Amino acid sequence: LLIPVMGLLTDFLTCHALHAFACSSAAAFAPNSQPAAQTALNAESDRRAFLGAAAAIGAAAIPAVANAKVDYENIAELGGGAIVDINNANVRAYLRMPGMYPGAAGKIVSHGPYKSVADLYSIPGLTAGEKDVIKKYESRFTSKEPAPEYVIDRINNGLYR
Repeated sequence: LLIPVMGLLTDFLTCHALHAFACSSAAAFAPNSQPAAQTALNAESDRRAFLGAAAAIGAAAIPAVANAKVDYENIAELGGGAIVDINNANVRAYLRMPGMYPGAAGKIVSHGPYKSVADLYSIPGLTAGEKDVIKKYESRFTSKEPAPEYVIDRINNGLYR
């Protein structure tokens, strides 16, 4: 049973190989739709068209790059330094201040924006103990203009232990 099947397979492959060879040989003698030699003028116009298109794409991309905000000038005040921006820092920035996290810190990031550090004392539901802790660290707080790219992550920035 195996030998007849092998014979049929060999015949099939041979037939297809001959057909492919005949088609490729015929294509070699078919007239070419493009001119046989490319002139220097054609090459120069193709090069100019390519460079023109590349320049147009590059020029369109430049305004987007020029307007991009590379870095936030108050990045150190988001929790990596001694001063904390109460309008932009996330809740984890208060972990370095014993007594602030989670109670007072959660209330600070849940409310706002704040015009000044003194506005922290008018947060609704703030206990006397939380006010004392805020008073203890008041010199380490600043109130910068809220930046949308940081305000969105104030409560949950996706970092978990």
